[in-house]
Amino acid sequence: MNIREWPLDERPREKLLARGAQVLSDGELLAVLLGSGVAGRNVVDLARSLLKRFGGLRVFLEADRAALLREPGIGPVKYAQLQALLEIGRRYLDETIERAPALESPAAVRRYLKSMLRHERCEVFGCLFLDTRHRPVAFEILFRGTIDRASIYPREVVRRSLLHNAAALIICHNHPSGNSAPSQDDVHLTRTLKQALALIDVRVLDHVIVGDGEPLSMVEQGWIGA
Repeated sequence: MNIREWPLDERPREKLLARGAQVLSDGELLAVLLGSGVAGRNVVDLARSLLKRFGGLRVFLEADRAALLREPGIGPVKYAQLQALLEIGRRYLDETIERAPALESPAAVRRYLKSMLRHERCEVFGCLFLDTRHRPVAFEILFRGTIDRASIYPREVVRRSLLHNAAALIICHNHPSGNSAPSQDDVHLTRTLKQALALIDVRVLDHVIVGDGEPLSMVEQGWIGA
């Protein structure tokens, strides 16, 4: 059935305007973004079939360009719009955390770091720089590597900490494999950075590892001292 034949309160765009985006399903949200369907399939059916094929909204949005462009209803323009949406979301979260008066909770920090790193297909290393009251100053990805390794240089972490006049920081990296358990190299790196940064009176509050599921806090797991 053509979506124009649906009752107004069942059409995704009208439902969003009347009741808010939060009431829409993943398929309905994607349908709003796609805007139109394809021959023989309305936009909601198209959106639902795409999510089923890819295994969910996150996997769909993070799929590579070639895979998406093979799908009906996804051309270069629509692909560009989806990528812009993802980047807007990341920048919104970045500005939100940097303007926060203080860190709300360790869980909030982990959610933020996950949103910044989970889309990365290769291993990356970043720092959330904090002031003397542990308010966010800046977030930066400092190093990028391969699918399972990134070379980290403590000297550069020290340099960026001085540039931001940071009093403390939270370091983070991702495991593209999905397993967030720290390796012995992760533990050794964290201790090395703590020692190097202590020389300039900058505290390392935690090392967060982002994989599938909930990010891992090395401090909470007892791998490093707080």
